[in-house]
Amino acid sequence: MQIDAILFDKDGTLFDFAATWEAFARALMIKLAEGDLVRAAQLGEVVGFDLHAGRYHPDSIVIAGTPAEIVEVLAPWVPGMTKPALIDMLNHEASQAPQAEAVPLGPFLDHLRGHGLKLGVATNDAEAPARVHLGGAGVQDRFDFIAGSDSGHGAKPGPGQLLAFAAHVDVAPERVAMVGDSTHDLLAGRAAGMRTVAVLTGMAPADQLAPHADVVLEHIGEIPGWLGL
Repeated sequence: MQIDAILFDKDGTLFDFAATWEAFARALMIKLAEGDLVRAAQLGEVVGFDLHAGRYHPDSIVIAGTPAEIVEVLAPWVPGMTKPALIDMLNHEASQAPQAEAVPLGPFLDHLRGHGLKLGVATNDAEAPARVHLGGAGVQDRFDFIAGSDSGHGAKPGPGQLLAFAAHVDVAPERVAMVGDSTHDLLAGRAAGMRTVAVLTGMAPADQLAPHADVVLEHIGEIPGWLGL
């Protein structure tokens, strides 16, 4: 196995999903409901979030969906806002969400780069909040490529972002590893002809990810060992 580049999903992969996005969902639903907790709980259920338990349902649109897909589900329940306004609010709130690194990202990424690996991020989040999150963690400059669902390459599970990364760093897709916490990430990797690495720092269990992955790891910190670095 020869891997020359690694493409990471963001939420649930570089950053722990539950620690980051459960607080975000609660704050967003309460804001949309203008402080009405009953209404906020109803809006939470629309997107698959249990406001009272503070947990996502396994099939929540928020876990792997794009901002546009989330807004399509929410819009009928927020008639006072246009879809563009909802997307703007969603992206703003997302950019403010405190990120919990899955492992200390600076040393981890420096180790990979020190072995000559090209690195990228492909997320179904929008690109602007993704850059805010990576910048907040002090690691944006470690990546050769950062793409969101609005960057012009499509969204996962389509392979567009992945193939754009391979072309950008001039590495054949079969020598790229796609790392993610959802089947969207792994299906995109398979469609692009890449190796697929599943991590368990998102919401999906190992048995759901394993059929689509070359390897299932607890977290990204195990990647150097998998590669023998």
